[in-house]
Amino acid sequence: MSRTHRTALGLVLTTLALAAGVYAQANPYRTIENFFKMPDGRKVGSTAGITIDRDGNHIWVFERCGGNYCTESNVAPILRFNASGTLEKSFGAGMFIRPHGIHIDRDGNVWVSDGEGPDGKDPKRNGKGHQVFKFNQDGKLLMTLGKAGVAGTGPDTFNMPSAILVAPNGDIFIGDGHGGNSNARIVKFAKDGTFIKTWGKKGTAPGDFETPHALAMDSRGRLFVGDRGNNRIQIFDQDGTFLEEWKQFGRPSGVFIDRNDILYVADHQSNPKTNSGFTTGIRIGSVRDGKVTAFIPDTSAEPSQEGVAVDAAGNIYGSLTGGMALKKYVKASGTQD
Repeated sequence: MSRTHRTALGLVLTTLALAAGVYAQANPYRTIENFFKMPDGRKVGSTAGITIDRDGNHIWVFERCGGNYCTESNVAPILRFNASGTLEKSFGAGMFIRPHGIHIDRDGNVWVSDGEGPDGKDPKRNGKGHQVFKFNQDGKLLMTLGKAGVAGTGPDTFNMPSAILVAPNGDIFIGDGHGGNSNARIVKFAKDGTFIKTWGKKGTAPGDFETPHALAMDSRGRLFVGDRGNNRIQIFDQDGTFLEEWKQFGRPSGVFIDRNDILYVADHQSNPKTNSGFTTGIRIGSVRDGKVTAFIPDTSAEPSQEGVAVDAAGNIYGSLTGGMALKKYVKASGTQD
């Protein structure tokens, strides 16, 4: 056997061993029911985007206005909850079609992506969509990337942008694409919104994508991309150089790395057809060695937990799309960090 074949076989066996480790782990968390408190008459809609403020205590949610689309309602979809689950503020009413990703940068600014555009049928979609927005915490719009309602592949257009991440130096990374005929790339901008570069295309090779659905960055500055349609996390440097891929965390919809370099991955699509050997839930491990150390199974009637975030105390928050709910998970009694 050649060295190349031995290396490839070794990578396959390592991935399988790490994946198998998921099922050897007990679930060290329990669910807190009805933690998030919405105003009277307001319900949580389909939600892909959830994250934590820089203080580690406030939970930000980007939900679809009580339903599947914000064209169906005039309520504000960007929500901030305090550590007790009480809604403190909301903004963004009337601006979006289908809220998707949310990110809080080091300065506390709120970044969100509108993941769809006009469909030629609903006039409420016209002049909206395929954009990324930057707000301050009071809802003042500070920057817009992309052209309203225009899907494209150029340096100033997106096609179904899914995720946003701002690096410590202010560079902006966008996961652009959501499967189908949309894009499949990462787009990088400078702090002021100047286009820098793009990489990736639809495919399965290293550096290719099939739905770059989530972004996160570890303490070493490596960019983790939840390449959902390819059942893997791809890891890059900030110039787009491919470093490695991990398949042991399932089919990633949500990816979050905490201040201790612990990786949390939400998987709501794995089944025998899409990703054999995996089931839906949240997988937890370290970015330092890639080992999965805990698994929270998704017991929802309709598995749909796309988003995941973790506060300073280690509590986990999940957001559901089809299930239209927000969840909180805490360490069960008797378990240790």
